[in-house]
This record gives sequence, structure tokens and C-alpha cells, in this order.
Amino acid sequence: MTRIVYVNGRYLPHRSAAVHVEDRGYQFADGVYEVIAVERGRLVDAGPHLTRLARSLKELSIAQPMSDAALRHVMGEVVRRNRVRRGILYLQVTRGVAPRSHAFPDGATPSLVVMARSIPPADPATAERGCDVITVPDIRWKRCDIKTVSLLPNVLAKQQAKDAGAFEALQVDAEGFVTEGSAANAWIISQAGVLVTRPADHAILDGVTRRSVMALAAEAGIEVEERPFTVAEAKAAAEAFLTGTTALVMPVVRIDGTPVGGGTPGPFSLRLLADYTARAADGGGAL
Repeated sequence: MTRIVYVNGRYLPHRSAAVHVEDRGYQFADGVYEVIAVERGRLVDAGPHLTRLARSLKELSIAQPMSDAALRHVMGEVVRRNRVRRGILYLQVTRGVAPRSHAFPDGATPSLVVMARSIPPADPATAERGCDVITVPDIRWKRCDIKTVSLLPNVLAKQQAKDAGAFEALQVDAEGFVTEGSAANAWIISQAGVLVTRPADHAILDGVTRRSVMALAAEAGIEVEERPFTVAEAKAAAEAFLTGTTALVMPVVRIDGTPVGGGTPGPFSLRLLADYTARAADGGGAL
């Protein structure tokens, strides 16, 4: 089946989908994006994703490409036309096309691209084994709370992890505190059984999965503390895990080669994974 992509008002075959060479997303990374999970043909937590998209656009003074209702229709149509039952939807908005100049162009029309694809179900054995992570200096800009398409530092961090045979790279700020992974939020369970994650400040992206896991933890009676934690504290924790749209809840069993807890996924991580998987299967706040 030919994949279909929505580009600025048109549903096009994937092979024909394109934007102009002077699109500011291409030349300046002047744009934002969202990745939304699809379960049983429905978009999971579409509302929080669109709320975050609106915030990112506002922070960069980029106009909304269309109304919320119209955007929901386009997203649903892209999922339907691609017959995605389980997968992801990628949505990107840039400032638009204009002659190259650093300052914002007058009257530019935002560019909107929406595409979806199927992905295989997560292998339960992966979570049962847990993953290795490495630590790297966080070299990103100071507004990581905006979900921009400027991801080169994240790409470099992820490649370092891949080269090291690890699943993810935990980024560490100048004070020695973990910010987040290259594509996931970072968590630890303290020896006292407290769930710790960095506050949603400018140093991290406030992940939609992050919010869901905090709500699930509260429902399960797990104490949650939002504060920075160091690499040393993470290595000494009872458990550690990552969260994200594609990572779901991924237990971390080694950091820079040092075992976390017993070197196997812990009960808190596995419970939150089971609870989150069940919630996502029900569609969460599905569209």
C-alpha cells in the first residue's frame, strides 16, 4: 500500500511529498513537531500533544496552521488513509517559506506536514531485560521545553549511545545533574521507594508520557518528587527507567556500565510499564 502524507493542504503519496527548499524548517530548524502514538487505530493522548504543540508555536511566535478541530481531522485522516492500527503519527509545523534571512519574514504562511506509519509491537523481552545507558554532556540550547525540530545535539547523543552499544544517552548539565535522555525523560526510584524526576523546567521537555506516568504513580500510591538528581544518585538508586512515546516505560539496568539496583528491572518500573501499556491500549485520551 502506498503511504500517504499530508503536506500543506494536500494528501500526497509518500514518494511525492516535499516542501520548498526555502522552508525555514529546512534552513533554520525554525519549527516544532509532535510524535503521537497510535493504538488500535486511535491517537493516544492527542489532547495533551496538541496543547503542547500550541505552546511550542506560541513560544516561537509561529501562527497556528489551522484550527484545532481541523488539525484533529487531518491527523485522523492520515491515520485512516495509511491504515495504521499500531504505530506513530508525526506532525511538523514550520514558520513557512521565505527568502533566507534570519529575522522573521512578514506574512509567511506556516508549513504543515503530517505522516503516519505502522511499527511492530514492543518486544516484552526488551523491558524484561532492561537497557543500558551512557552519560554525555548536555550541549543543547536553554529552551529544551520547546519541542523544536532542532535536534542535532540529540542525534549526536543518540549516536554516542549506539556506538557504545547502549539504548540511550542520559544528558548531564554543567552542575552534574541529569536532564533527560536524547529522546526520553529520565527517572529513578530512590532506596526509600520515592519516584524522582527532574521538574519540567526549561532544561527538559515535559513529556506527555511523563505526565501519564506521574498520574499512574499517584494512583498506585507511589510518592513522586520532582527535583534534579545526579549521575551518582542514579547509579545508587533502587531502580531507574526512561519514558517516552516510543520508549514507553523502559527500565534502565546499567548506567555507564554500573548496575542499577540488582542489575535487572525492578518492581516499580515493571508495574508502571504494565499500567501505562494498559492505559495506552484503551486509547488514553484517544482521538
